[in-house]
Amino acid sequence: MTSIAQGFTKSLAMTVLSEIGDKTFFAAAILAMRHPRRLVLLGCLSALIVMTILSALVGWAAPNLISRKWSHHITTFLFFGFGIWSLKDAIFGDGDAEELAEVEAELDKDWKANNGVKKDSSKVDDDLKKQQRHFLSQFLSPIFLKAFSINFFGEWGDKSQLATIGLAADENPFGVVLGGILGQALCTTAAVIGGKSLASQISEKMVALSGGLLFIVFGIQSFLSPVE
Repeated sequence: MTSIAQGFTKSLAMTVLSEIGDKTFFAAAILAMRHPRRLVLLGCLSALIVMTILSALVGWAAPNLISRKWSHHITTFLFFGFGIWSLKDAIFGDGDAEELAEVEAELDKDWKANNGVKKDSSKVDDDLKKQQRHFLSQFLSPIFLKAFSINFFGEWGDKSQLATIGLAADENPFGVVLGGILGQALCTTAAVIGGKSLASQISEKMVALSGGLLFIVFGIQSFLSPVE
């Protein structure tokens, strides 16, 4: 239970500090302003949960593919590397306003391209679709698929995904998954409910600084821990 709690705590703290102010956080906030929040939240969370589980599975399998000693050293290196990366972003980064504008501009292209078509549909057709729609059909909704794909591919190869892999290789994978999912749920729910106003008020520099220090602490702890 101690190993699960340790993996859970590390994963929760890492996920929250990595995801707040991230591009996927901004994307969820903007999508929730233009589409039903329930579908956006469902799509974003589904993508992030799948990504967290896949990342933890890769980290869990790593010690079986290479020696435990090497996987431990690689994980330690990743923590220090991500810590330095985050601190560099905090000190020399352009800030969250520019990133928010970039994400909004990308989503605007698709919004303007598809918005005109939707306005032509009649109210009668909309009512019929609502009556015929059941819960499972929401997973085939274009809004769900859009939110899912933006978050899934946005997280692929991201710092938080690689850090989850490294954490699962060094800690209890079950605890890492639980902490990661809870962290993703908290951040995504805050983005969807708070919307753009919350996203624009977040200081990405402070988040990056806090995340960088956390990664450095994880790296020092991993470096000092004996290889089992």
